[in-house]
Amino acid sequence: MTNDLLKKNIQKNIELSDSELESICSYFKPQAIQKKEFLLTQGSICKFEGFVLKGCFRIFTIDKKGNENTLYFATKDWWLMDIDSFMNQSPSDLNIQALEDSELLLISREDKLTLYDSLPVVEKLFRVMSQKAIVAWQRRLISNHCKTAKERYFDFVDAYPTIVSKITDKQVASYLGITHEFLSKIKKDQ
Repeated sequence: MTNDLLKKNIQKNIELSDSELESICSYFKPQAIQKKEFLLTQGSICKFEGFVLKGCFRIFTIDKKGNENTLYFATKDWWLMDIDSFMNQSPSDLNIQALEDSELLLISREDKLTLYDSLPVVEKLFRVMSQKAIVAWQRRLISNHCKTAKERYFDFVDAYPTIVSKITDKQVASYLGITHEFLSKIKKDQ
């Protein structure tokens, strides 16, 4: 039952036989995370790739001044990880924190590498997913460079209505790269 959402997500990316799909899903292990609990902290090594079944996560970094900078949010049917730390087994620059009680499916780096060897179509799956992620990052960069903070805020609200209700204005401001006060002004002027 918990793998149904994962199976649907995988099938959005590539076509697989039932046995291939079952094989891939068998490598993912369920994990429950409580609200405010960290799945990953800066300085530790990311040993997993995660798929969110339920809940909401914030992926962020803390700069030298102690400011939080939110890279993205992950909610039901989203993937999360620190790809640099995961691939290179180097200390993470990111924190991954649950914003509410959440459930995930996790695959370890070792199991993912095993899957690559035993089921070559998995490389295609993660290549396609990586390409889609790069497109999303590129669109966000263009938006950050070409749109006003107000336009970015309304784009965020339109694109992610379920996330907006789960996060604080401070977290939204951190994601948009603006101050909490400026966000308050934008919301007041609507």
